[in-house]
Amino acid sequence: MAHSAADLRFLAEQLARTAGAMALAGRRSLPVGQPPAHDTKSSETDPVTEFDRAAEEYIVGELRRLRPDDAIVGEEGANDSGTSGIEWHIDPIDGTANFLYDLPAWCTSVAAVDAHGSLAGAVYAPVTDEMFSAERGGGATRNGLQIKASAATEIALSMVGTGFSYLPDRRLPQARRIRELLPQVRDIRRYGSAAIDLAYVACGRLDAYFEEHLNSWDMAAGLLIATEAGAITSDLHGATPDEGGVLAAAPGIHESLLGAIQDASS
Repeated sequence: MAHSAADLRFLAEQLARTAGAMALAGRRSLPVGQPPAHDTKSSETDPVTEFDRAAEEYIVGELRRLRPDDAIVGEEGANDSGTSGIEWHIDPIDGTANFLYDLPAWCTSVAAVDAHGSLAGAVYAPVTDEMFSAERGGGATRNGLQIKASAATEIALSMVGTGFSYLPDRRLPQARRIRELLPQVRDIRRYGSAAIDLAYVACGRLDAYFEEHLNSWDMAAGLLIATEAGAITSDLHGATPDEGGVLAAAPGIHESLLGAIQDASS
């Protein structure tokens, strides 16, 4: 199977758009103010709906049909091995709590990963009809137009995004960090979707974003998009970003914000 970065990017876009549109249609079939029925996962505040599962089932089915030799890892349980060297990381609805409450900040994230990291990825936000995508070495776009990270140079004038764990024992140290960090920045936003936060860094809507305890499907596409848009990415200690922690920031503030986060964490 051919798997140029451009081909994989196009496929990621198509899968994310169709699955996201399916989820949006399902959400809009319910009366205003009525949340969909849902189960929970990591904690009683971490929801999953039939629409998450249906969106993942669609993406997995298409990948098995079109690229049967690829591996697949999905938030809702997909775990297929492969032999091609390409592994797909899927979050059918990133921001399910927002989806539950009919808030707009949720998306479908699809990424193709090889031995060197994310090769191509797409983050589609159905409510705003925005497609963010990137391929390694090919830049990043929003709805087909090139995007780039902000030109911020001072954290005091920077808008910073973050997120919080669903597990109560992790939230207390996160709250303490925010208490220390908030006076040092312009303001802090918590949209509730790591993939959207990373896409917003890529297009300059946020100057930076950081979070701990993410999964591969939360960030595989978004990190690539942010990096290809010129953001500097790391973990919260300045090393390679991983599931323990992620910081994506405009080049002019990455170092100073990293220091501030570390100081606020001590």
